[in-house]
Amino acid sequence: MAGFVARRIAKGILVLLAIVVLNFFLIRLAPGDPALVMAGEAGAGDEVFVAQLREKFALDQPLPSQLAAYLRSIVGLDLGYSVRQQMPVATLIGERLPATLLLTGTAFLVSLSLGVLLGSLAARRAGTLADTAITGMALLFYATPLFWVSLMAIILFSVRLEWLPSFGFETVGAGYTGLARAADIVRHLVLPALTLGLFFMAVYVRMTRSSMLEVSRLDFVKTARAKGLTEGVIQRRHILRNALLPVVTLAGLQAGTLVGGAVLTETVFAWPGIGRLMYEALLQRDYNLLLGVFVVSSAMVLIFNLVTDVVYRAVDPRIEVAR
Repeated sequence: MAGFVARRIAKGILVLLAIVVLNFFLIRLAPGDPALVMAGEAGAGDEVFVAQLREKFALDQPLPSQLAAYLRSIVGLDLGYSVRQQMPVATLIGERLPATLLLTGTAFLVSLSLGVLLGSLAARRAGTLADTAITGMALLFYATPLFWVSLMAIILFSVRLEWLPSFGFETVGAGYTGLARAADIVRHLVLPALTLGLFFMAVYVRMTRSSMLEVSRLDFVKTARAKGLTEGVIQRRHILRNALLPVVTLAGLQAGTLVGGAVLTETVFAWPGIGRLMYEALLQRDYNLLLGVFVVSSAMVLIFNLVTDVVYRAVDPRIEVAR
């Protein structure tokens, strides 16, 4: 297992470097010039000032030279300097990353737990009204745009019912500490985490249901019934455990994509995470900051994939680690 993990980490580093190079050229192909943006905001649009800005931030160098300098900084674990925020990129991401991990981690747990629970319930009652209601609800959440669900949740639970706050990470100026601050953050977390989690929950519901129905037709399940085992034991120990393998695969793949969904969610709910930071960097043509967010997001996806491979052994000990 240790050798397997070491090989996967080495491959992940190579993949990450390839992603860095690809993103570098894709961002440079996008329209817009950060020097012109900064000059416009400064109220000085003459060519001399713009040229000085390009020279100051090495934007006048050829692309291969810029790429070589950026790769050297990445290898040295330096994400560069934000030309717009006038701060190191690592500092900016470090300030926003905990909020994103809290949001995406909570949404991931909500989506996976509810998806497996409702999917197994639908599979046990396949063809009944409960099955139709669960699958219909899952299809509705999957087909509805994420930003629309977020806005409707704000209107219902914040504006009309006034149960939950509509935006932000915590109450500004409240000065809460300890458990009071934690409770305040949780109240702000409920709406964005639920709206983001319900979208991905729909996929797990469909996957769990179809996988359990497929496993329930296999011979070892018929043997378990012939032995006289109760239906609850058969469902938990024989059907659900074997049906979880494709669900674990899907969860590992989608765990990283939660960051992409968090861009919309963080923007609607004004959640101070890296998804919103990515959006701001894109509007400001802040190349270094945008690349830094991409590097961190890509690293998170690779880590989730590695964790998925390790979890496979825990879900099904029959799976051997490939050498």
